[in-house]
Amino acid sequence: MDYLNNTNHHTLTFILLGIPGLEAQHIWISIPFCAVYAIALLGNCFILFLIKTERSLHAPMYYFLSMLALYDIGLSLTTLPTILSIFWFNSQEINFDACLVQMFLLQTFSLMESSVLLAMAFDRFIAICNPLRYVSILTNSTIAKIGVAIVVRIVALEIPLIVLLKRLPFCKSNLLSHSFCFHADFMKLACADTKINSIYGLFVVLSTAGVDSMFIILTYVMIIKALLSITSQEGRLKAFNTCFSHICAVLIFYTLMLGMAVVPRFGKSVPLIIYFIMGELCFLLPPVLNPIIYSIKAKQIRKAVLKIFSRKQEEQV
Repeated sequence: MDYLNNTNHHTLTFILLGIPGLEAQHIWISIPFCAVYAIALLGNCFILFLIKTERSLHAPMYYFLSMLALYDIGLSLTTLPTILSIFWFNSQEINFDACLVQMFLLQTFSLMESSVLLAMAFDRFIAICNPLRYVSILTNSTIAKIGVAIVVRIVALEIPLIVLLKRLPFCKSNLLSHSFCFHADFMKLACADTKINSIYGLFVVLSTAGVDSMFIILTYVMIIKALLSITSQEGRLKAFNTCFSHICAVLIFYTLMLGMAVVPRFGKSVPLIIYFIMGELCFLLPPVLNPIIYSIKAKQIRKAVLKIFSRKQEEQV
């Protein structure tokens, strides 16, 4: 692999990782990948369509779910171009600026998803612990402000990360560890002191996903305390069941994010194919599973789906 001896960012290119050892089978491997991406995009678009058209879903919980679906669509569309260029055209090169844009979008949508999961935990807390004031607390105006705050918070934290990367010279191997551009990869390839970048990158993750996860845990501790005060076991199960989809989404998202953070720590002992698989799982699995989980476990969404299908059957008759 060539080495970069030119630190001009306009001509700088990186090599994205395909599936090591299976380059000849990339066309065939692209078929299941395209199917999974299609499921992710169609599933989340269907959730958005359902929430928009069904008045019964015009409620805080489903507004937050629509935000989650939007960010999942953004995540899928961000990684899809480089995956297809690798599998279909064997084109693994990406220039510096395009790589920065992809990294920015990838991390922005991912951290926005973390923030929405926190907002959804707050929604469940209000619904269970203070149901009489649920609608008055989570008004449309409040939800809109939360959505704007999430976007502003993440974008404001991510922009300095891009600025810090732009100042770095790159003169090491140009091989990235994933099929997309990721912040940790840039750090490994720079030939200058990256301490400031590493510290700020850690600060961004801890102040977003780290803080969000801690508040989600705290929220569920309070929810469990409230559930234990319900005398009826049936009532406890019914209330807890409204949290089940959210708990699954949280576990999937943070487990994969933790895995993505831990794998690079093992360095050269980890095969390149593990980097590829872990990266794809981290940014593709949540967009695929979230709409499936909510469609199966959310009673109102199931009703809305059945309503649409029954309406179509009536029209055909």
